[in-house]
Amino acid sequence: MAGPGEGRLAAAVSAAGGLGMVGVGAARSPGWVREQAEVAAAGGAPYGVGLMAWALERDAGQLDAVLEVRPDLVAVSFGGFEPYVDLLRAAGLRVAVQAGTVAEALRAARAGADVVVARGAEGGGHGRDAVGTLPLLQAVLDAVEVPVLAAGGIGTARGLAAVLAAGAAGAWVGTALLTTHEAASTPAARQRLLAADETATAYGRVFDVAQRLAWPPEFGGRALRNAYFDRWQHRLDELATDDAAARELTEAQAAQDHDTAYVYAGQGAGLLREERSVAEVLADLAGAEALLRRF
Repeated sequence: MAGPGEGRLAAAVSAAGGLGMVGVGAARSPGWVREQAEVAAAGGAPYGVGLMAWALERDAGQLDAVLEVRPDLVAVSFGGFEPYVDLLRAAGLRVAVQAGTVAEALRAARAGADVVVARGAEGGGHGRDAVGTLPLLQAVLDAVEVPVLAAGGIGTARGLAAVLAAGAAGAWVGTALLTTHEAASTPAARQRLLAADETATAYGRVFDVAQRLAWPPEFGGRALRNAYFDRWQHRLDELATDDAAARELTEAQAAQDHDTAYVYAGQGAGLLREERSVAEVLADLAGAEALLRRF
């Protein structure tokens, strides 16, 4: 969860009994990775770091930093992840890979991933839009033998209970943490998230194209829908060469103007009700245990 998922959030998740992840955006420096890893590790609890394979192909500095700080888990996804899985495991690190199709999950298992994350189309931020979480989870559980986590649309104890009952080893949660006190979300983004309902997001490549980011085209992003997205979603070729539109997005992001600027979030945004601590969110998710005892 690049952006809001910095070291402070990861540390809070781990302190509350989860495994907090530091999300590393494509433009982050190796120094930033080291700094945020230090924050995440400060409490002494396990933590992880998430990397993007396509970005490592352009600059391996982030990977070098991760090998130096040695987190308890490294997630490497989105693109040709196989060589990085091999390298990380050879260094003695545990590796997770997000998969949006059964074929991608099989690739991850064959590459030696310790954990496969079955990430459905409901999920926020970047990923595939091919299939929803529950159909994907069921198919991936049948296809691979390594532990499988479920991701996408899981924001309450009910959602967590559902995927655990299906056979997932756990859940990979992002949107539910976006309005926590410890997340690096801006005040304006928090307001938009708390006002959102389950229909408020849209999936596409508008914001990546506008920023000239080299995301592989099969990995679009789910974000809160806004006027900028609606204006450009069917005009990507034009947007790719429109420097004024690119500047408009950059300036809006700096000004926290979310009629134009993006807020990446999944369909679970409609479940957000108030700003809370990470500990409160995880305590609510732990209610899945009581729900499962009903059966």
